[in-house]
Amino acid sequence: MAANEQIFFEARALLTGQRHGVLSTHSVVMNGYPFGSITPYTLGRHGEPVILISAIAQHTKNILANSKVALTVVQPSDREVQAHGRLTCLAEARQIASEDRDTAERYFHYFPKSRDYLQTHDFAFYRLHLTRAYYIGGFGKIFWLEADELRRANPFSAVEEKRIRDHMNEDHQSAMRHYFESFKNILKPEPHKIEMIGIDGEGFDLALEGKIHRFQFAQAVGNMMEARQALVAMARQTALVHEEKNEPGLAA
Repeated sequence: MAANEQIFFEARALLTGQRHGVLSTHSVVMNGYPFGSITPYTLGRHGEPVILISAIAQHTKNILANSKVALTVVQPSDREVQAHGRLTCLAEARQIASEDRDTAERYFHYFPKSRDYLQTHDFAFYRLHLTRAYYIGGFGKIFWLEADELRRANPFSAVEEKRIRDHMNEDHQSAMRHYFESFKNILKPEPHKIEMIGIDGEGFDLALEGKIHRFQFAQAVGNMMEARQALVAMARQTALVHEEKNEPGLAA
């Protein structure tokens, strides 16, 4: 992988792998000062962050006055904080039409408790249209990234994503358990339910006991056949560790 490709991969992996960041807006109360708040987000079908915010929240009032925002995400690590990967996305925050149910439903898969928010306090979805991004991968590893370099649309439609999720959740609990054991070193007994909650061209997200875990593909996929091949390859990799169990893979 070329140097630039590696940087894009790392930056995208950081953006897709996290579920919250610091949303910085322009304060309307303290003119000239930035205002930061911790904000959950998902990536929409377009590959850009989507947030759900209330009209009474200070950051929403700030956005309505000035739509220019920044979302900063940080790689979790036990190392020195300055050695962590971090990404600051500069963007224009624009409200998403209430008719866009696909964006809402995808968000609810990641944050199911937020489904009731739309009924209270005038919550609305906003899309962060990327302008530019600043990536720091550690000491001396600093790059500006253009929006088109960071933005990657999800190759799967809502219907296709649901088909993949349903198939994995209904037929391949064993394979997903092995994903956790082989790729995350997390050993869990069989009674624990695992749920695939989302998939895109670069990886997929599994929920276990209320926590979301990101699994990256070795290389990006562009359609359902490629996604199936990638999932099968990962299952076969885990099978090397569990051959003696003779459990089914993803061939069905």
